[in-house]
Amino acid sequence: MARGERRRRAAAAEGARPLERARGAGRRDGRAAGARGSASGAALAVVVLALAFGLSGRWVLAWLRVRRALTLHPALPALPPGSSSPAVAPELFWGTYRPHVYFGMKTRSPKPLLTGLMWAQQGATPGTPPKLRHTCEQGDGVGPYGWEFHDGRSFGRQRIHDGALRLTTEFVKRPGGQHGGDWSWRVTVEPQVTQGTPSFPLVSLFFYVVTDGQEVLLPEIGAKGQLKFISGHTNELGDFRLTLLPPTSPGDTVPKHGSYNVFWSSNPGLPLLTDLVKSRLNSWFQHRPPGASPERYLGLPGSLKWEEKGPSGQGQFLIQQVTLRAPFSVEFVFESGSARPGGSQASGRLVGSQLSQALESHTAAFKEHFEKTFQLKEKGLSPEEQALGQVALSGLLGGIGYFYGQGLVLPDTGTEGSEQKMDPALFPPAPLFSAVPSRSFFPRGFLWDEGFHQLLVQRWDPHLTREALGHWLGLLNADGWIGREQILGDEARARVPPEFLVQRAAHANPPTLLLPVAHMLEGRDPDDLAFLRRAFPRLHAWFSWLHQSQAGPVPLSYRWRGRDLALPTLLNPKTLPSGLDDYPRASHPSTAERHLDLRCWVALGARVLSQLAEQLGETEAAAELGPLATSLEEPGSLDELHWSPELGVFADFGNHTKAVQLKSRPSQGLVRVVGRPPPRLQYVDALGYVSLFPLLLRLLHPSSPRLGPLLDVLADSRHLWSPFGLRSLSASSLFYKQRNTEHDPPYWRGAVWLNMNYLALGALHHYGSVEGPHKVQAAKLYHELRANIVRNVRQQYQATGFLWEQYSDQDGRGMGCRPFQGWTSLVLLIMAEKY
Repeated sequence: MARGERRRRAAAAEGARPLERARGAGRRDGRAAGARGSASGAALAVVVLALAFGLSGRWVLAWLRVRRALTLHPALPALPPGSSSPAVAPELFWGTYRPHVYFGMKTRSPKPLLTGLMWAQQGATPGTPPKLRHTCEQGDGVGPYGWEFHDGRSFGRQRIHDGALRLTTEFVKRPGGQHGGDWSWRVTVEPQVTQGTPSFPLVSLFFYVVTDGQEVLLPEIGAKGQLKFISGHTNELGDFRLTLLPPTSPGDTVPKHGSYNVFWSSNPGLPLLTDLVKSRLNSWFQHRPPGASPERYLGLPGSLKWEEKGPSGQGQFLIQQVTLRAPFSVEFVFESGSARPGGSQASGRLVGSQLSQALESHTAAFKEHFEKTFQLKEKGLSPEEQALGQVALSGLLGGIGYFYGQGLVLPDTGTEGSEQKMDPALFPPAPLFSAVPSRSFFPRGFLWDEGFHQLLVQRWDPHLTREALGHWLGLLNADGWIGREQILGDEARARVPPEFLVQRAAHANPPTLLLPVAHMLEGRDPDDLAFLRRAFPRLHAWFSWLHQSQAGPVPLSYRWRGRDLALPTLLNPKTLPSGLDDYPRASHPSTAERHLDLRCWVALGARVLSQLAEQLGETEAAAELGPLATSLEEPGSLDELHWSPELGVFADFGNHTKAVQLKSRPSQGLVRVVGRPPPRLQYVDALGYVSLFPLLLRLLHPSSPRLGPLLDVLADSRHLWSPFGLRSLSASSLFYKQRNTEHDPPYWRGAVWLNMNYLALGALHHYGSVEGPHKVQAAKLYHELRANIVRNVRQQYQATGFLWEQYSDQDGRGMGCRPFQGWTSLVLLIMAEKY
């Protein structure tokens, strides 16, 4: 999985030297012509200066490449202007677009208003600081947690287990006005059910709001330090009010006694919010419910003095703490001034019984739409499997984020490896609306993951998919490249080790965004086709860049740029751009390599885009893409470049030897040792997911003589078949479960991954339903594999409460990071048999 890192997150990189900021994208009209004319004029001026000063043509070409790498593509945007604004899409303006926090909301805006929740179970011993919960962390002991329901637009319910506590967070949005409408939260805190006498811990909830500019926040204090409400104003939201209501018993309206603390300061920077609150939890207060003994708790300074004012434009951070004994519920309400002109309460606040009714109504609508879309009950799946499907979908939708910022890029200089000598530069600022693989470990956008995510989202809400694809295509540079990992904004950057912050403009990623595009073509929805018409120039540019930049050593071959060097600590140099990270390739990277999976991705891309071009009447593009697709799917060409008679399967080709191993050396640890025979150009013996790609992407004709051998190795338990799904690497491989370095455990070397198993099931379903000599075998394997995968994912979810990044091929247990409700959520499409 092309994650870029698999260790604990570190601080963000500092001091990258930016090049001149590129101008924004132009359009295919007079403005676009003007932009291109200006760019051409600037390029001509550089050429003239270069000639005048005797500079080489190589220098000029390198300069032009750098400039193009850091310039947004001039094609018409795939989304209409202001598509994220409250005027164009009010129902999507507010959302839970902060997937890295346990609960929070913000606007789809470059400078958003942010809200969030922290909580802490107060320690009984003075001097013992409570554990403050805020951001989702892999090792903080919280869990299981995740969205039970989330429709991607208007409401959600999440359960969070934290030691002795169970929290339920709920929200509902209500449309109205010109600024995205109102919303309400409800947070319910209850003791976990335990044997014997239940424990009723003292708990603090912290509700906060953060601004990022010239916005105004005006808090009004009530009796006993309670914050009555916060009035505010921003250019995008107009006037608004945030109110924290008194706590009640769960399901009741009778107020409970709470103790209040508040803190107000300049915005210290979003990555520092947790640490700031921790540092301020340094004073002991007394919680005094009527008729009960006082209890001590750690609280924030109890005043509304704006402390630590920063420079103008830095923004504000205002946080309200409420402390009381569980169980209890608290509601937090946002009211838009334009939805309630003059502060009218005529329509009633979305609180109390109205909020409960709204939550019940949305839940019922979700369940109805869910069954209509996926038909799990109709297909006879159990209630537990139906609940799993709802959690899979909700977790994916609740993991959608809105990001804005500048990524760090190493431009492609045209000479492989030379970019390593350059400083990274800042890409132009851009937004991204995208699902994330994992809220705890990968809370940012990953290009090849998103194509799998949108296969599920597109079935549920096609508009969300158009929004996501449009944003990803908005990241295209002038050459047609999209960075495979998007680390936009301070919060995202703070969670990535510095060595993985930089994206390289010569490196590709599988074009999985074309998978939901292919589904759009099949559905022929008029809104989808209108979107694809606008998006086609960008899709074409992206595919053309992939096809040309990753061309291999011989015609119709392809090679992933960016393989690791053959370092003395690496068993097999990794290929992060492929998405399959440590999957074994040729032992000695060279320009002679031919990568099977990449060729298959390009073949799929050519097929999808040629079909799209024909449907849209793009005759010139169709004339280019059609013959390319035909050539890439021609059996003889694929056989010539990738079929290995010795291995009996398709394979990579390169400079390779199997005589490579890690051996322990004094004072050096494990180092790579190459024995005999020495490497030579040959097919790479690494049977696994890569070997199946012509099958996975359905590039083989049903009567192909190569289909039978692939089905045989797929079904062989000595190779890829396991009771829990298809393993990523053959159990008979020398690389099976072998670590890549002393500190780098196996990743794509045996574990079961849901995205590849989903592709395999789609292929088996296809070949099992069309006439051919292998129809019966494919159908049998399909039913057995589907049953194995669904059973294991369900069992692991019931045992742990999580969907996992990968699953063991030995005992089925969940492995890697969790919750992983990115492409593991494809289990819903597997249950629904939608491929």
